[in-house]
Amino acid sequence: METHPDIVDMRMRHEMAERATSTPQGQAVGMMAFLTGIYLAASPWITGFNGLSTLAVNNLLVGLAYALLMSGGFGRAYERTHSMAWGACVLGAWTIIAPWVVAGDVSTTKTIVNNIITGAVALILALSASAAARAAESRKTGRGVASPYSSGR
Repeated sequence: METHPDIVDMRMRHEMAERATSTPQGQAVGMMAFLTGIYLAASPWITGFNGLSTLAVNNLLVGLAYALLMSGGFGRAYERTHSMAWGACVLGAWTIIAPWVVAGDVSTTKTIVNNIITGAVALILALSASAAARAAESRKTGRGVASPYSSGR
């Protein structure tokens, strides 16, 4: 059972995800992304626009979702880690456009500046996490080992 191709493939993908997140750069990106998500969740109360309830609730939920996605708690396999980084990119982009999209007139200077800066940081961190996962995959496939997405089976 230990040498079954599926088990061997799962172990190799798990080791690849561990290598991508165990580097100092990967850990720094993960911690900064987690803190960005926590800040986004608390930003209505920190910045002072908690009276604008639709955007405050939006930032709270998106910030918590971003922090959970980027903390790596749910992604122990490469495919999930890679997909979560792209999901976090969507959350970062949503954060940027949210002051103009959510219901109500919430596009004030504080909300726009807060969400654009926080969303841009979130988007950059998610893109760098995705790039780290892709770099780990290219290092793996560069050594002659099949990619987990290849149709070799």
